[in-house]
Amino acid sequence: MVGISYGAALGLVLGYLLGAIPFGVVLTRLAGAGDLRSIGSGNIGATNVLRTGRKDLAAATLALDALKATLAVVLAAWAFGPEAALAAGAGAILGHLYPVWLRFRGGKGVATFFGGLIGVAWPAAIVFGLVWLAVAAVTRYSSAAALVATAVSPMVALAIGLEEAALVFWALAALVWFKHSANIGRLLNGSEPKIGQR
Repeated sequence: MVGISYGAALGLVLGYLLGAIPFGVVLTRLAGAGDLRSIGSGNIGATNVLRTGRKDLAAATLALDALKATLAVVLAAWAFGPEAALAAGAGAILGHLYPVWLRFRGGKGVATFFGGLIGVAWPAAIVFGLVWLAVAAVTRYSSAAALVATAVSPMVALAIGLEEAALVFWALAALVWFKHSANIGRLLNGSEPKIGQR
Protein backbone atom coordinates (compact mmCIF):
# COMPACT_ATOMS: atom_id res chain seq x y z
CA MET A 1 0.00 0.00 0.00
CA VAL A 2 2.87 2.36 0.81
CA GLY A 3 4.42 1.75 -2.61
CA ILE A 4 1.13 2.44 -4.37
CA SER A 5 0.61 5.69 -2.49
CA TYR A 6 4.19 6.75 -3.19
CA GLY A 7 3.83 6.00 -6.90
CA ALA A 8 0.53 7.86 -7.09
CA ALA A 9 2.07 10.85 -5.33
CA LEU A 10 4.95 10.92 -7.80
CA GLY A 11 2.47 10.61 -10.67
CA LEU A 12 0.47 13.52 -9.29
CA VAL A 13 3.56 15.73 -9.09
CA LEU A 14 4.72 14.76 -12.57
CA GLY A 15 1.26 15.41 -13.97
CA TYR A 16 1.01 18.77 -12.25
CA LEU A 17 4.36 19.98 -13.60
CA LEU A 18 3.47 18.97 -17.15
CA GLY A 19 -0.06 20.32 -16.87
CA ALA A 20 1.19 23.66 -15.57
CA ILE A 21 3.00 24.45 -18.84
CA PRO A 22 0.89 27.32 -20.31
CA PHE A 23 1.22 26.51 -24.00
CA GLY A 24 -1.26 29.20 -25.07
CA VAL A 25 0.80 31.92 -23.39
CA VAL A 26 4.10 30.52 -24.67
CA LEU A 27 2.99 30.08 -28.27
CA THR A 28 1.33 33.49 -28.61
CA ARG A 29 4.39 35.21 -27.17
CA LEU A 30 6.76 33.32 -29.46
CA ALA A 31 4.56 34.24 -32.42
CA GLY A 32 4.56 37.93 -31.47
CA ALA A 33 0.81 37.94 -30.78
CA GLY A 34 1.22 39.59 -27.38
CA ASP A 35 0.25 38.45 -23.90
CA LEU A 36 -2.73 36.14 -24.25
CA ARG A 37 -3.95 37.12 -20.81
CA SER A 38 -4.65 40.66 -22.07
CA ILE A 39 -6.64 39.46 -25.11
CA GLY A 40 -10.33 38.55 -25.28
CA SER A 41 -11.42 36.72 -22.14
CA GLY A 42 -7.88 36.63 -20.78
CA ASN A 43 -8.02 32.84 -20.64
CA ILE A 44 -4.90 30.87 -21.60
CA GLY A 45 -6.68 28.17 -23.62
CA ALA A 46 -7.22 27.51 -27.31
CA THR A 47 -10.59 29.27 -27.54
CA ASN A 48 -9.02 32.54 -26.47
CA VAL A 49 -5.99 31.98 -28.71
CA LEU A 50 -8.48 31.78 -31.58
CA ARG A 51 -9.53 35.33 -30.74
CA THR A 52 -6.08 36.51 -31.79
CA GLY A 53 -7.00 35.52 -35.33
CA ARG A 54 -4.32 32.82 -35.44
CA LYS A 55 -6.08 29.53 -36.14
CA ASP A 56 -2.73 27.75 -36.36
CA LEU A 57 -1.76 28.84 -32.87
CA ALA A 58 -5.18 27.89 -31.53
CA ALA A 59 -4.91 24.41 -33.04
CA ALA A 60 -1.40 23.97 -31.64
CA THR A 61 -2.52 25.13 -28.20
CA LEU A 62 -5.47 22.75 -28.25
CA ALA A 63 -3.27 19.81 -29.21
CA LEU A 64 -0.51 20.56 -26.72
CA ASP A 65 -2.90 21.27 -23.84
CA ALA A 66 -4.52 17.88 -24.45
CA LEU A 67 -1.35 15.91 -25.10
CA LYS A 68 0.43 17.14 -21.98
CA ALA A 69 -2.12 15.23 -19.92
CA THR A 70 -1.89 12.14 -22.11
CA LEU A 71 1.90 12.27 -21.87
CA ALA A 72 1.69 12.62 -18.10
CA VAL A 73 -0.41 9.46 -17.85
CA VAL A 74 1.90 7.46 -20.12
CA LEU A 75 5.12 8.65 -18.43
CA ALA A 76 3.77 8.09 -14.93
CA ALA A 77 2.59 4.57 -15.72
CA TRP A 78 5.99 3.77 -17.26
CA ALA A 79 8.08 5.35 -14.50
CA PHE A 80 6.03 4.72 -11.37
CA GLY A 81 3.64 1.91 -12.23
CA PRO A 82 0.01 1.70 -13.38
CA GLU A 83 -1.31 3.01 -10.08
CA ALA A 84 0.28 6.37 -10.91
CA ALA A 85 -1.54 6.84 -14.22
CA LEU A 86 -4.85 8.22 -12.93
CA ALA A 87 -3.08 10.46 -10.43
CA ALA A 88 -0.90 11.86 -13.21
CA GLY A 89 -3.93 12.60 -15.37
CA ALA A 90 -5.61 14.39 -12.48
CA GLY A 91 -2.40 16.24 -11.69
CA ALA A 92 -2.09 17.48 -15.26
CA ILE A 93 -5.61 18.90 -15.19
CA LEU A 94 -4.99 20.54 -11.81
CA GLY A 95 -1.73 21.97 -13.15
CA HIS A 96 -3.51 23.54 -16.10
CA LEU A 97 -6.25 24.96 -13.89
CA TYR A 98 -3.85 26.28 -11.25
CA PRO A 99 -0.31 26.63 -12.72
CA VAL A 100 2.36 27.76 -10.29
CA TRP A 101 4.12 29.68 -13.09
CA LEU A 102 1.11 31.98 -13.56
CA ARG A 103 0.38 32.51 -9.86
CA PHE A 104 -2.18 29.71 -10.00
CA ARG A 105 -4.34 31.58 -12.54
CA GLY A 106 -4.71 29.02 -15.26
CA GLY A 107 -7.08 27.93 -17.97
CA LYS A 108 -10.41 26.19 -17.80
CA GLY A 109 -9.05 22.71 -18.33
CA VAL A 110 -11.22 21.41 -21.16
CA ALA A 111 -8.51 20.25 -23.57
CA THR A 112 -6.41 18.89 -20.70
CA PHE A 113 -9.44 17.05 -19.33
CA PHE A 114 -9.85 15.47 -22.77
CA GLY A 115 -6.16 14.53 -22.88
CA GLY A 116 -6.40 12.93 -19.46
CA LEU A 117 -9.32 10.85 -20.63
CA ILE A 118 -7.33 9.70 -23.66
CA GLY A 119 -4.68 8.29 -21.35
CA VAL A 120 -6.95 6.85 -18.67
CA ALA A 121 -10.20 5.87 -20.43
CA TRP A 122 -10.03 6.31 -24.19
CA PRO A 123 -13.67 5.27 -24.86
CA ALA A 124 -14.75 8.12 -22.59
CA ALA A 125 -12.47 10.44 -24.56
CA ILE A 126 -14.20 9.44 -27.80
CA VAL A 127 -17.58 10.23 -26.27
CA PHE A 128 -16.22 13.52 -24.96
CA GLY A 129 -15.09 14.51 -28.44
CA LEU A 130 -18.35 13.52 -30.09
CA VAL A 131 -20.47 15.31 -27.50
CA TRP A 132 -18.31 18.43 -27.69
CA LEU A 133 -18.57 18.54 -31.49
CA ALA A 134 -22.33 17.97 -31.46
CA VAL A 135 -23.09 20.64 -28.87
CA ALA A 136 -20.67 23.12 -30.44
CA ALA A 137 -22.19 22.56 -33.87
CA VAL A 138 -25.70 23.19 -32.59
CA THR A 139 -25.03 26.08 -30.20
CA ARG A 140 -21.75 27.61 -31.47
CA TYR A 141 -20.75 27.98 -27.83
CA SER A 142 -17.43 26.37 -26.86
CA SER A 143 -18.27 26.72 -23.17
CA ALA A 144 -21.62 24.93 -23.49
CA ALA A 145 -19.95 22.11 -25.40
CA ALA A 146 -17.29 21.81 -22.71
CA LEU A 147 -19.78 21.76 -19.84
CA VAL A 148 -21.88 18.99 -21.38
CA ALA A 149 -18.89 16.91 -22.50
CA THR A 150 -17.16 17.02 -19.11
CA ALA A 151 -20.37 16.02 -17.34
CA VAL A 152 -21.25 13.15 -19.68
CA SER A 153 -17.90 11.50 -20.44
CA PRO A 154 -17.19 10.10 -16.95
CA MET A 155 -20.39 8.08 -17.32
CA VAL A 156 -18.63 6.09 -20.04
CA ALA A 157 -15.72 5.37 -17.71
CA LEU A 158 -18.22 4.12 -15.15
CA ALA A 159 -20.02 2.01 -17.77
CA ILE A 160 -16.81 0.22 -18.79
CA GLY A 161 -15.91 -0.60 -15.20
CA LEU A 162 -13.46 2.21 -14.40
CA GLU A 163 -15.24 3.36 -11.25
CA GLU A 164 -12.25 5.14 -9.73
CA ALA A 165 -11.54 7.03 -12.95
CA ALA A 166 -15.20 8.00 -13.22
CA LEU A 167 -15.23 9.42 -9.70
CA VAL A 168 -11.98 11.32 -10.22
CA PHE A 169 -13.11 12.79 -13.52
CA TRP A 170 -16.48 13.80 -12.11
CA ALA A 171 -14.62 15.66 -9.35
CA LEU A 172 -12.40 17.27 -12.00
CA ALA A 173 -15.51 18.10 -14.04
CA ALA A 174 -16.84 19.99 -11.02
CA LEU A 175 -13.65 22.08 -11.03
CA VAL A 176 -13.99 22.71 -14.76
CA TRP A 177 -17.57 23.87 -14.19
CA PHE A 178 -16.38 26.12 -11.37
CA LYS A 179 -13.81 27.68 -13.71
CA HIS A 180 -16.67 28.26 -16.17
CA SER A 181 -18.81 30.15 -13.65
CA ALA A 182 -18.62 33.40 -15.60
CA ASN A 183 -19.39 31.56 -18.85
CA ILE A 184 -22.43 29.97 -17.29
CA GLY A 185 -23.68 33.39 -16.26
CA ARG A 186 -23.16 34.74 -19.77
CA LEU A 187 -24.85 31.70 -21.31
CA LEU A 188 -27.87 32.33 -19.13
CA ASN A 189 -28.11 36.00 -20.07
CA GLY A 190 -27.24 35.51 -23.73
CA SER A 191 -23.95 37.45 -23.75
CA GLU A 192 -21.50 34.55 -24.16
CA PRO A 193 -19.25 34.97 -27.24
CA LYS A 194 -19.67 32.31 -29.89
CA ILE A 195 -16.86 30.26 -31.43
CA GLY A 196 -14.63 32.45 -33.59
CA GLN A 197 -16.03 35.67 -32.17
CA ARG A 198 -13.41 38.06 -30.80
